[in-house]
Amino acid sequence: MVTNPLDYVEQLEKAGASGNWGELVQRIKLKSMWPGVALKPGTNIEEVYPLLDGEDSVEMVLIMTVDPGFGGQKFMPEMMNKVHALRKKYPSLDIEVDGGLGPSTIDMAASAGANCIVAGSLVFGASDPAHVISLMRKSIENAQGVG
Repeated sequence: MVTNPLDYVEQLEKAGASGNWGELVQRIKLKSMWPGVALKPGTNIEEVYPLLDGEDSVEMVLIMTVDPGFGGQKFMPEMMNKVHALRKKYPSLDIEVDGGLGPSTIDMAASAGANCIVAGSLVFGASDPAHVISLMRKSIENAQGVG
């Protein structure tokens, strides 16, 4: 993820990148990778729908629950509306959330429909990272009715 993607267009073109989303997604999938897209808090959820509809759709959407760039920010609960809207419209989509997640917000994210959690500061700042990861897994499984 970059702040000013236009600054990288020329370099990406030289490296073989395409401006055609469908073609780019196809090429990513041909390499057995999962194409995804990240939405920062100020981006409307409707902007991602064209990337999810059709044959050449991305396979994961990352909803940023903080403004990207700095660890330790406060979780924005209003971003859960985006997660919920995606889950309702695309039931099998991988939906990831990143930013400000902790014990009090993981359940909120999982209940809204997130099935992938990024929790850097929470995990790496914990005295028992394995325990924190276990709690995150349980939260997702409970929200999905697994286990």
